[in-house]
Amino acid sequence: MYVLGINAAYHESAACLLKDGAIVAAIEEERLSRRKHGKAANLDDGHALPLLAIQYCLDVAGVTLGEVSCVGYSLEPHDRLRNKEIVEPVVPGGWGSPAGEQLFFDLALRVPAELRRLGMTGEFKWVPHHLAHAASAFHPSPFREAAILCVDGIGEVGSTLFASGCGSKIEALDEIRYPSSLGFLWEKLSKFLGFSEYDACQVMGLAAYGDPRRFRGSFERLVSFEPEGHFALDGGALRFRVEDYEPLEALFGVPLRKKSEPILAAHEDIAAALQEMTNQTIGHMVRHLAARTGSKNLCMAGGVALNCVSNRIVFEASPFEGLFVQPAAHDAGTALGAALHVWHDVLGHAERSPMLHPYVGPRFDDSAIERALSKTGVVYQREPNIEEKVAELLAAGKIVGWFQGAMEFGPRALGNRSLLADPRALEMKRRLNDRIKHRASFRPFAPSILAEEAERWFVIEKSTATSDFMLLAYPVRPDRMAQIPSVIHVDGTSRVQTVRAETNPRYHKLISAFYARTGVPMVLNTSFNDSEPIVCTPEHAIETFRSASIDVLAIGDCLVEASRQPRGEAEARALAPSAPGLSSRASASRV
Repeated sequence: MYVLGINAAYHESAACLLKDGAIVAAIEEERLSRRKHGKAANLDDGHALPLLAIQYCLDVAGVTLGEVSCVGYSLEPHDRLRNKEIVEPVVPGGWGSPAGEQLFFDLALRVPAELRRLGMTGEFKWVPHHLAHAASAFHPSPFREAAILCVDGIGEVGSTLFASGCGSKIEALDEIRYPSSLGFLWEKLSKFLGFSEYDACQVMGLAAYGDPRRFRGSFERLVSFEPEGHFALDGGALRFRVEDYEPLEALFGVPLRKKSEPILAAHEDIAAALQEMTNQTIGHMVRHLAARTGSKNLCMAGGVALNCVSNRIVFEASPFEGLFVQPAAHDAGTALGAALHVWHDVLGHAERSPMLHPYVGPRFDDSAIERALSKTGVVYQREPNIEEKVAELLAAGKIVGWFQGAMEFGPRALGNRSLLADPRALEMKRRLNDRIKHRASFRPFAPSILAEEAERWFVIEKSTATSDFMLLAYPVRPDRMAQIPSVIHVDGTSRVQTVRAETNPRYHKLISAFYARTGVPMVLNTSFNDSEPIVCTPEHAIETFRSASIDVLAIGDCLVEASRQPRGEAEARALAPSAPGLSSRASASRV
């Protein structure tokens, strides 16, 4: 029995297909379309389906949309329509306005009919957005029972869900409603600081440079704690649905920063106070959940659950002993959650399938890789032991594009679509930022470390497999700092990914080989991209390798070294990105 989950309402459009409750495939639309976030979060495109992602999932299973028993969609549009009743400043016809919300509702209601036009014959279910987040957090977890916390910008009218899970059932306990939204607080402050609403990761990195004390009082006026784990925001000052920053300028005594303007100490201090307040607010909610549920386990989801600083601080200070945050905790993960909710709560299946790894996206065999290499005219050689060879190159100071196995699900590259470098070399941060990533110099790079070695290098008070997904920032042990300067942030922490032989044997073997050569059981790992979605296909990898001045491409068992490439016409040849898994099956299977 097949169940398809879809996220398309806002951003991070994605699809996930289950077969008898287990993940067959899951992928974000952006990886195939090459458009960041899949689409813009606009009122008039909430019904735009992730067609490439859906077709990819169907092709992996070898089924048509007509063979899917049920489709879950991670939004309840009737609940979303209640936003037009909220009294606040809005743009006429925009989000929150009666006309805007009605337009979004009317277009969303087209989704079932569109899926039927594309071949769906099974059931269709609207799945409330935060319930989809909760299902994505609990059902793939290793826990029989757990408290569940979902925190993001907005679902329908809620911004935060408190829930509990037991067996295959999830019970919603309470919610916090818009405009009290941590996710929107981060979006608004990101824009105030001169970034985009999608740049929470940049603000999180910037926060480590600041002193929260300077603006602590300002945030205490913005955020107040209430009983039962609730919090409230000053909606009058934040004015989420209009581009008005005057109240924040008055509150902080700092003008709105334009993207082109320099980052000042005041901006660093605002980011630091925002991070501190986020830690405190999540801690407030988590303590309430622990007391209310009596559980020893915590599952988290929502975009705010990607905050690796808060995750570690809050978890280690909490009564919880176990933590699970799945790798696609942002909105893309609601495609997984919608499918799992249908499987367990709608269809009534009790057996759960834990998510042990994130590698559920496209994979390519040797013949597909070699065809792509031959097509582009690059010079390559097959390496019988590519892990040893790449370890040698990394130790020699080379930057390596590492393209292996199935693609990761979620925003982080976790060892299959990664750029790798030597963590011992401080200049690697500058080389990666200047030559390849073209991003702000204050942003840190992460280490991928052998799981069995992690506690010897990082201060880990509570061990959890969530560290496999690069979702926790741990302090580096003082006696190790001098050995790995390129993966230590200014606050002495690293956003760690632990790597296990049982879930990613090739990546584990590579790091082990680097360890044997250098005495350091980790490599620097950042996403394989350059101001674009993470590479997905061999063609994407070759194109980015050539355009971004990467030293080496290790793709399958093939090695491509920039220093050995011919000059001239072949070097300048343009590549046409192609989407994986889009077969020439009969038109009945196409979406």
